[in-house]
Amino acid sequence: MKISRRKHSDCRISERTDDMNISVIGCGRWGSFIAWYLNALKRHKVTLYGRESSTRFAKIVKEHKNDFLEFDGDMNYTSTLKEACKSEIIVISVSAQSLRSVMREVAAEGVRDKIFVLCMKGIECDTGLTLSQVVREELTEANENCHIAIWVGPGHVQDFVRGVPGCMVIDSYDDNIKHKLVSEFSTDTLRFYYGGDMLGNEIGAALKNVIGIAAGMLDGMDMTALKGALTTRGTYEVAKLIRAMGGSGASAYGLCHLGDYAATVFSEYSNNRMFGEAFVRGERFEKLAEGYYTAKAVLELSKKHGVSMPICESVYKILYENADPKVSIHELMTRDIKEEQTKL
Repeated sequence: MKISRRKHSDCRISERTDDMNISVIGCGRWGSFIAWYLNALKRHKVTLYGRESSTRFAKIVKEHKNDFLEFDGDMNYTSTLKEACKSEIIVISVSAQSLRSVMREVAAEGVRDKIFVLCMKGIECDTGLTLSQVVREELTEANENCHIAIWVGPGHVQDFVRGVPGCMVIDSYDDNIKHKLVSEFSTDTLRFYYGGDMLGNEIGAALKNVIGIAAGMLDGMDMTALKGALTTRGTYEVAKLIRAMGGSGASAYGLCHLGDYAATVFSEYSNNRMFGEAFVRGERFEKLAEGYYTAKAVLELSKKHGVSMPICESVYKILYENADPKVSIHELMTRDIKEEQTKL
């Protein structure tokens, strides 16, 4: 598939100049796609990093493809973290719960003057920290020199590689970095928006996976019709938490959360939805479902900030306390009648 650069009035786009190196750490479904996508821009040198012990990475290096896409011959590969950390932009796409250990390895390479772009969605289970906060903690000595951005929003690799366009968000506490990345990464396949609420976008993106698991549970119990209520009430819960944590509740209604529901709550490709469905049916599910860990983290956050989140709490109890899913649905449906609150 050919990807065309999207031109911005404030940024002259040229052919490949290799004036910037980009490394992608993580060779899973999403990380591999990001490396493939950025390499297709034909402007910068892109390197995909994978551990030497990874059979997935070994297959990519040998065959220049995976189950979803085929890499151009000019893609660079490395299993040496020091080499990957030489790039000016380091894109990270690993499981949320392994981010801290990865960042400790990265920090040990003495990184300075880097832009880190986090492309996964989650909350650290043990601490309740957002992923950008985890990175900041592990880069203590380099804080003044390194910048952190997030890349969130809806979409699946299976659609993007077929040329189906999508809209996503890049956010950062540094406006210059945010604008730089949007200008560099935008194409006719992916339209990026400038995020305006780093905290809200991180929390919203993480919690959409919990709602995705709830949606899968409804599918598994043949209660798909309840997804309408799930999406509206779930979004309201998340908006309340974001606001209580100091962000903008309106962010939950943007691309980071509600805008991602089609890809998470309804899509056949959604790992979180499929996990929820398999869980209530007592079936094994081998793929990563970030929402499983986020459900535990959000329960602690809701208690800490005094926010009632009955849907997320029900998901937690089903996953961690062996609560009966149908009983949980009944309890949600028989809560005290109240006026529908839609104001932020």
